[in-house]
Amino acid sequence: MALKNIMSKLTKPVEEHDREKLVQFCAQLAGCCAIAELQPRTVAKVVGEISSVRIVPRAGAPALEVGVTDGRAILTAVFFGRKKVAGVSPGRRLVVEGMVAPLGNRVYMYNPVYELLP
Repeated sequence: MALKNIMSKLTKPVEEHDREKLVQFCAQLAGCCAIAELQPRTVAKVVGEISSVRIVPRAGAPALEVGVTDGRAILTAVFFGRKKVAGVSPGRRLVVEGMVAPLGNRVYMYNPVYELLP
């Protein structure tokens, strides 16, 4: 078994190892849901890593869209009227809590409460 684990570590891409570590980290925090299991129109708490940050104009005002992944799925947290949120950058881990709003195949949270993790 040890040889099999070593061979797996040597042959898997680095991205796959990072994704597995992120899934394990997200599973450890109590009270948080997996993004893939979120139900529409419910308040949920999700932990993950920021995969993307972009500014999108909506109705003439800026909106900051933050892609949060837990290693299995992606949630988009939208902060209306903001061009920037302090401490929010790709690679940073955080917890977001808010109302889940589905739009097509994507999952959104609008103006969620967030907590940056160390």
